[in-house]
Amino acid sequence: MKLTEKETEILEILEEDSRLTPETIAKMIGLSEEETKKLISGLEEKKIIVNYATTIDWKKVDGHEGVTAMIDVKVAPKRGVGFDEIAERIYRFNEVKSVYLMSGAYDLSVVIEGKTMNDIARFVSEKLSTLESVLSTTTHFILKKYKHDGIIFDHEDKDKRIVVSP
Repeated sequence: MKLTEKETEILEILEEDSRLTPETIAKMIGLSEEETKKLISGLEEKKIIVNYATTIDWKKVDGHEGVTAMIDVKVAPKRGVGFDEIAERIYRFNEVKSVYLMSGAYDLSVVIEGKTMNDIARFVSEKLSTLESVLSTTTHFILKKYKHDGIIFDHEDKDKRIVVSP
């Protein structure tokens, strides 16, 4: 779908900070607030703007640390529907946060969250691996998050001055 220059500008601004008001965005792109609201509504109706999300560093909140895993899944695609049917079955599980069709040795990459490693193991053994089209899985546990969706975690402004010694 071809977008106007102003629509593209709005998307780039909202991607950076979705909390900005239409009034602020209007000033940034040189349109009236009403025109800006209309463009944003149109982008929402067309499902180009899908959601407004907040990134939270849950490890800083007691009791919400949890475990995130990335699971590589090899599947047997079905005739006529390819990978879409099995991907849909997988993304309908509550634990699943993302599903991607990938190139390479595995077909799907699945990101899931659980409270413990045992929750992840139980999901893989009782739900994911038992699906008819699933041939094999490989699970990777995320140990530390450095950057996610362009947001840097635990970044401290360190002194970047060069040490000079006599």
